Amino acid sequence: MIEGFLVSTGVVALAEIGDKTQLLALVLAARYQRPLPIIGGILVATLANHALAGAVGAWLAAAIGPDALRWILGLSFLAMAVWTWIPDSYDEAKEAAPARFGVFGATLIAFFLVEMGDKTQIATVALAAKYASLAAVVAGTTLGMLLANVPAVLLGEAAARKLPMRLVHGIAAAIFAALGVLMLLGVGAPV
Repeated sequence: MIEGFLVSTGVVALAEIGDKTQLLALVLAARYQRPLPIIGGILVATLANHALAGAVGAWLAAAIGPDALRWILGLSFLAMAVWTWIPDSYDEAKEAAPARFGVFGATLIAFFLVEMGDKTQIATVALAAKYASLAAVVAGTTLGMLLANVPAVLLGEAAARKLPMRLVHGIAAAIFAALGVLMLLGVGAPV
């Protein structure tokens, strides 16, 4: 259980740096300048989104055999490594959540929608399929999202520009690749 939590936290925290949802956090912070409702919106949206993704991963783990699951997860982690290596861009037009929902509501809606099909959501599916504790994976991926996005909200764009993005993306890609290779070798079989 603790391994699933720690791996989920680390993988998502690294994968999220420079991701479109982190860019969204920067845009929302600059636009609204109200960090607490933005952080609250990120938390609730991530919990909801990753709980759904984790449920899909747990269902997959139960629905298919261990050998097929090992290959699917191994190849998925390798694909995530490639996807993580490629930097995201963010289109501000996608962020236009109606102001009538307030800062919290706008953040919640925008984050939930932008996270759909995102690499961290796909990673949550794979991690939940690998680890038996859905709660540990969802808690870990949510904490990873917060570790990457709360500083973006609090420190703004200036801090994000100073991070060596290529290095961060490289480390995250290497972790995904290592998980994929270990899975394919049978070392990291679902637990």
